[in-house]
Amino acid sequence: MHCLWVFVLLENIRVVLVNTSHPGNIGGAARAMKNMGLSQLVLVDPQDFPSAEAVARASGAADILDSARVVGTLEEALVGCRLVLGTSARDRHIPWPMLEPRECGVAACEQAQQGAQVALVFGREYAGLTNEELQRCHFHVHIPSDPAFSSLNLAAAVQVLAYEVRMAWLAAEELPLRPEVVVEQDDEPVTADELESFYAHLEQALIEIKFLDPVRPRRLMSRLRRLYGRSSVSKLEMNILRGILTETIKAARGQHQKQEKVDV
Repeated sequence: MHCLWVFVLLENIRVVLVNTSHPGNIGGAARAMKNMGLSQLVLVDPQDFPSAEAVARASGAADILDSARVVGTLEEALVGCRLVLGTSARDRHIPWPMLEPRECGVAACEQAQQGAQVALVFGREYAGLTNEELQRCHFHVHIPSDPAFSSLNLAAAVQVLAYEVRMAWLAAEELPLRPEVVVEQDDEPVTADELESFYAHLEQALIEIKFLDPVRPRRLMSRLRRLYGRSSVSKLEMNILRGILTETIKAARGQHQKQEKVDV
């Protein structure tokens, strides 16, 4: 029973590598994943894959590479995820919810145990994740390395977070298994792709009512992303919000008045 729970839990956690330039780092990341029991690898626009060097560096974890999904965008990589955790080593102008690696492991396991898909997102070797990519994450994860030499190899960063995921599972394994909670579909948290559709809808509505100037947007959408990203919005709540936005756009365009005249 424990083995089945472990399999399901870890299968729900995916490692996402964005625009990796060196195939050896992909292989090293695959090895780090297999060491800790993770198997779901997603590669966003890798510069060199598949690669013999990746297989060599995987050192026995070639099965992780064989089953890896290659996608063109981060949006595709995050489809279906309820929790997205992005690694970041830099300070940002807009404060964002931050987790230490240990907190990241606990949060990932808690969500995965509930049947949710979780993504651990790692950026480019030379520059990490862009601001826009980081804004697609619910939390940023900072690995507290020595400030005098803070640059971590990509595979090493994957190893740190994969280790913390495993440690969180080992701690939870000592507890009785929680009874399965039946969650109504409407009460399920929205996925990352559903949030992205909402943000596009929200931006459109704000432009229609002239609250947002598309020429000078400033940081309004970034702040709203942070607000909704930490709110654990359910599918039912999202449907309500999208309905409000639809009616707001209609009102801004005067379509309600037109509809009333037709009805009369």
